[in-house]
Amino acid sequence: MDIHDLMINLQESGEGKIVLLVSDGIGGLPLAPGGLTELETAKTPNLDGLAKIGVQGLSIPIKPGITPGSGPGHLGLFGYDPLKYIIGRGALEAAGIGFAMTENDVAIRGNFCTIDSVGNISDRRAGRIPSDESANVVAKLRAIKISGVELFVEPVKEHRFVLVIRGEGLGDAVADTDPQRTGVPPLDPVWHNDNSKKTAEIAKEFFNQAKKILANEPKANCLTLRGFAKKPHMPSYREIYGLKAACIAVYPMYKGLASFAGMELVGKPTTLTEEIDTLEKAWQDYDFFFVHFKYTDSRGEDGNFDEKVKMIEELDKVVPRISALKPACLIVTGDHSTPAKMASHSFHPVPTLIVSDLARTDATEHYGERDAVYGGLGHFEAMYLMPLAMAHAGRLGKFGA
Repeated sequence: MDIHDLMINLQESGEGKIVLLVSDGIGGLPLAPGGLTELETAKTPNLDGLAKIGVQGLSIPIKPGITPGSGPGHLGLFGYDPLKYIIGRGALEAAGIGFAMTENDVAIRGNFCTIDSVGNISDRRAGRIPSDESANVVAKLRAIKISGVELFVEPVKEHRFVLVIRGEGLGDAVADTDPQRTGVPPLDPVWHNDNSKKTAEIAKEFFNQAKKILANEPKANCLTLRGFAKKPHMPSYREIYGLKAACIAVYPMYKGLASFAGMELVGKPTTLTEEIDTLEKAWQDYDFFFVHFKYTDSRGEDGNFDEKVKMIEELDKVVPRISALKPACLIVTGDHSTPAKMASHSFHPVPTLIVSDLARTDATEHYGERDAVYGGLGHFEAMYLMPLAMAHAGRLGKFGA
């Protein structure tokens, strides 16, 4: 019996609502040994107040030492084994903008980037160009035609777009073209098996045509392709947990992942404040709420310690509004750590806080990495967070006689 079968057998109906507040990439590192992390530096009176009445620990997104992408990181939080349910970034982005994939599709996450006069990448995100500017550039790429397949190019947000290739005989085992660093050119799309050779060749042709079209763009003068993915299949939240689940997020990728898990996409918020407005309005209609905050991650990826601190403080300000709704179980965590010191995702476990009347309160007084080390939850794999949430909301029955 795997964990999902166990949840299906033990799930119980109830009135207890669950809020999963995910501050993307919230875990961090001190800039110097012995210093404070971004979370420890931030002034977070509301989160610290919850720490005093809740229980903390450190969640391991995948396995010890493994650095997760955003997709696997969130899958673990949702209770899916990220080593079993592997969903490519392209499919997540496509679902997040409402693109209905078919069995003959391969979806690819595109990033506009800036290259210099010799073709090396100088900015992997094209200065995070505004979404309206990016949409205009995407429109130009729709002129690309490749024999034997249909191409769909859709804007996502800022420098991101989605490319969907539709046709027969397409595999998704193709390597990313983003080298993950500057000073080098984009990589070629390399196929990993014969079934994916056709996809890689089409992607290469798309890149070659796109590079000519983009040549005179001031920032988005090139692109990289990531996360080649077919349409995934996975059991839903309703089936596994018996929960009517809602997703409240700004960025499409996270909406896409939630929709694959069977969550309903609620509202169209563009800011954290609007996300909490949406939560309040939808409170009576759902059992479970996934609320996502992106900017702790993006500021970490930018290597900006102080700005990440400010984003954590912005998150802290909305906590009283969530607490006022009196969820049976409130969880505050992240999908992974994104230390500004590393300017990237990292392998470090993530501070995780559970607040519930059923919580066995520990002695921690601050929400942060050091306190979480000594918290009552200990170290645990993120895929077991949902069973903990169900139990703390009074929605799990007893196993065995």
